[in-house]
Amino acid sequence: MKTFNHIFSITGSLALSLLALSCSKQLNQQPPSTTTTAQFYSNTNDFLQAVTGAYNQLRAYPDEVLWMGEMRSDNIYATSDGNRDWQLIRNFSPNLTTVSFVNSAWDNNFNGIYNCNSVLDNLVTKGTNVTDPNLRARFAAECHFLRAFYYFQLVRLYGEVPIVQHVMTASAIEKVKRSSVSDVYNLIISDLNTAIDSLPNSYTTVDIGRATKWAAKGLLGLVYLTRSGPTYAGVDGPTQGTNEWNLAMAQFNDIIASGQFTFGASYPNIFSYTNENNPEVLFDVQFMSTNNGADFPSQLTPLSYWGGVGIAGTYGNGYGSCTFDISKNLRASYAGSMGAATDVRDTFNIDWKYPINTSNPPAMDTANPFIKKYINIAKRGVAYNDWPINFIVMRYTDVLMMKAECILNGATGGAQSTVDSIVNLVRKRAGIAAVSHVTLPMLMEERRREFLGEGIRWNDLVREGMAVTTINNWITADGQSSTIGQVMPAFVIYPVPEAEMLTAPGLYTQNPGYQ
Repeated sequence: MKTFNHIFSITGSLALSLLALSCSKQLNQQPPSTTTTAQFYSNTNDFLQAVTGAYNQLRAYPDEVLWMGEMRSDNIYATSDGNRDWQLIRNFSPNLTTVSFVNSAWDNNFNGIYNCNSVLDNLVTKGTNVTDPNLRARFAAECHFLRAFYYFQLVRLYGEVPIVQHVMTASAIEKVKRSSVSDVYNLIISDLNTAIDSLPNSYTTVDIGRATKWAAKGLLGLVYLTRSGPTYAGVDGPTQGTNEWNLAMAQFNDIIASGQFTFGASYPNIFSYTNENNPEVLFDVQFMSTNNGADFPSQLTPLSYWGGVGIAGTYGNGYGSCTFDISKNLRASYAGSMGAATDVRDTFNIDWKYPINTSNPPAMDTANPFIKKYINIAKRGVAYNDWPINFIVMRYTDVLMMKAECILNGATGGAQSTVDSIVNLVRKRAGIAAVSHVTLPMLMEERRREFLGEGIRWNDLVREGMAVTTINNWITADGQSSTIGQVMPAFVIYPVPEAEMLTAPGLYTQNPGYQ
């Protein structure tokens, strides 16, 4: 059962205004009418609902990182019975400016930023309507955290983006140019430091799921880690070569020392429907069921699977009879990590053999393994895309392994023995043999096995300057050269959507490498 619900459900004209906003282009929007805003933000409950609404766009995050991250990594390769938007992403096409995923990610994150700005602006003008000063500070901190989150996602996807810190008219928005990634990072870091100062360590009951101080520290550590990575030629992307490994590790050390989190003994239990918001979770996207559930568990699932479990009429995930096979390279990675044992993450994360009909005995598919990490048929809601399971954005294992990454990149105060200890803690839980003298490539491959299906692999490769070489080598080794194009440095970010380029011609310059 969910506690904090990321669905903005308010009544009256403000609800209609925000609904209209969420269905259209954020950077071309007028704010809600003066009459609407004059009537709202008049008491603590109004602000509480508005802050809850600022979380709403997080619902799009799981699909974003699966379709634009996992799909682009060396974890899976996919086939389709027709032309699908995701194929252009998977194939590293330069013609992505009209692809729906590229457009919706831009819109979703700027919608989230708009909602944060609306709350922050009204806290300045009407904040005294929240009579508890501590609660008022927390509301502001939550919105600073969320604005940083949305901007960080935009930077990782598009590089340079417009900085918008207040609600603006459409005519004013059309004059805002894209800012450098460095400037956007400055805003992100400022927002996160503000959030850290006022967010609580934890929540209880109905507020579980909101951002905590530790979620903000984890995100700040990841921001420092990401911009520390080596740059890519000709790209103002998420890696800036700042070498802030010490700053990143300080955040991770604070989280570790807090005692708020626990490295769980069971890998499957981290993702259990009956163990959500467990001590492994720093921050997750909350979902309910009965038409408010998550669709991410079924997004990378082949159509044939649903026939085997007796769920008809799903048409896959909306993309027909697609398959999303585990790559040969990843299969070899799991097998190579085993030693004399089977990697628990292999058998939990991947369905290698499954029935494709309900005959007795059923026909079995053994050729198209897929990521089944989040699927529990017994817990399904009212449809194949209605799953009452949260999506974990950051967990304690990630914090530990990012600390190891900082050490391997030269952070002071770290030691090889610490790196080995962290990696072997992860491997022990997976039921596989210990290793020694862990290198950066070894760590990144361990992260690949650990975080399969969590939308992390592509960002990991970009962050460590490994994306171009690793993916190009994988394309050749896995025999995908006939379908997947050669990866260029420009492709570590996506293009600005065509609709945004056309809104105010000449305002933006398209990212290099895209048509």
